[in-house]
Amino acid sequence: MSLLIWLINLIADGLILVVILEAVLSFFVPPWHPWRRALGRVVQPLLAPIRQVVPPIGGLDFSPLVLIILIGLVRQFLIRVLLLLF
Repeated sequence: MSLLIWLINLIADGLILVVILEAVLSFFVPPWHPWRRALGRVVQPLLAPIRQVVPPIGGLDFSPLVLIILIGLVRQFLIRVLLLLF
């Protein structure tokens, strides 16, 4: 069980790191840069549905923040379910 919890934490932390990197790089690196394109292939499909619900406010895109919060909630949910089952 602890291996599953470790794996869930590893995946969630990695995904949060990718979201943060993509958001930070979007300020400094052009969209056609290979690093930015690679990160975008992972993050953009996750951000697209959130952007339909949460539009930019004052020119700021809060969808990465919402995605990070959702990743944390899903992580907590999965770990609690595992702890209840085992």
